[in-house]
Amino acid sequence: MTVAGRARRSRSHPGRPTVILISCPWCGDRDQTEFAYGGDATVQRPAPDDADPTRWFDYVHTRDNPRGSHRELWFHAFGCRQWVEVTRDTATHAVAGAVLAGLRVGEGETP
Repeated sequence: MTVAGRARRSRSHPGRPTVILISCPWCGDRDQTEFAYGGDATVQRPAPDDADPTRWFDYVHTRDNPRGSHRELWFHAFGCRQWVEVTRDTATHAVAGAVLAGLRVGEGETP
């Protein structure tokens, strides 16, 4: 088997999508390579006047690694340049939805 044959086979994943499509509220369905991952959308920043180093350490360094549906922030770097909050299944990488960051309609907030 040639080196090219091994490389080609190692990249193929039968039954799995080769790309993650994110539905940008402004631009429509786009490949995830147009976006930059911005982190966990559920993390709450401590108050600026909170001097507790443990809370700040946890905010900066400690993250959960949930399996299943999770809210994430993605920046549409090669598109509209907007922040998008994506709900994605971390096990299957299936995207359930996306809204502009900060516009979570239906959870007590209005656009």
